[in-house]
Amino acid sequence: MPGATAPDFTLKDGEGRDWKLSGQRGRVVVLLFYPGDETPVCTKQLCSVRDNWEEYRQTGAEVVGVSTDSVESHRKFAERYSLPLRLLSDPDRRVASLYGAKSWLPGRAARSVVVIDADGIVRHNKAQALSLFRPKDDEVLAAIRAAQKASGD
Repeated sequence: MPGATAPDFTLKDGEGRDWKLSGQRGRVVVLLFYPGDETPVCTKQLCSVRDNWEEYRQTGAEVVGVSTDSVESHRKFAERYSLPLRLLSDPDRRVASLYGAKSWLPGRAARSVVVIDADGIVRHNKAQALSLFRPKDDEVLAAIRAAQKASGD
């Protein structure tokens, strides 16, 4: 999938607002697919993003989390852990399937990182074979910087 045009989609965020991928054109977008709110590894992953948020913010990238949990679940999860990133609800796994984030867990998305450049091209798509291992922030930040160079940002 790297090198391909990112499939467009619209999902609801934790506030119930529509978030559309194509509306982000002109900036790098990071889709952090994860199995579920309030689960141990996912909570560690998203709290690590929170703890490194200043570095993410400095890249100018739009970083969003995506799982099959409901809008309400996302709202509560983000509030409980003071998560600065937008969480998107993909209840039917449609978007997870588009990006190859297929999980062996029924009704869940696989933990994966997709980085899309400012021109809408997928530059990085890495799924974790085992959902017990979370992506490292420095690897995600490096993928953002590489996507910025690729699109001439």
